[in-house]
Amino acid sequence: MIGLLIDLLVCVLLAATIAYCIMLDRRLRRFKADEGAMRRTIMDLMTATENAERAVAGLRAVVNDCDKSIAEHLRVAEQQSADLAGQIRSGDDVIARIARIVESARGGDAFARPAAASQPAVAPQPAPVAQGPQHRLAATLAAAEAFAERAHRRVNGRAA
Repeated sequence: MIGLLIDLLVCVLLAATIAYCIMLDRRLRRFKADEGAMRRTIMDLMTATENAERAVAGLRAVVNDCDKSIAEHLRVAEQQSADLAGQIRSGDDVIARIARIVESARGGDAFARPAAASQPAVAPQPAPVAQGPQHRLAATLAAAEAFAERAHRRVNGRAA
């Protein structure tokens, strides 16, 4: 009877071992299936990483090109700004000279100065407080009209 009990116990243990092996086999198959999916995921991740590295390198090149381009544009803009500032100063000097000519032609000497060829250009003197930009503009317009009339008389005098 003890032999039968031992055989029965061995059969039960053998059945438990077989059931456990079936369960392990299923887990191993799932693991292997997951391993294949994991390998595909890793390969996709490696490809995406390589693409991202190439894109970053391309972006760095574009940023460097943009930086150089912007630096060149800034240099040109600063040069043009300096040129414009010089032209504005020259224009202001011309307007001031015309205003002095108009004032001297009217008999006032508020802006008059001797016209010597060897004398360097002097910064314009400020207008009197009562006279504003509109007065200077009107004086400049009057001077321009006077110059045009004199030039017209000269041309008509020579043609006759």
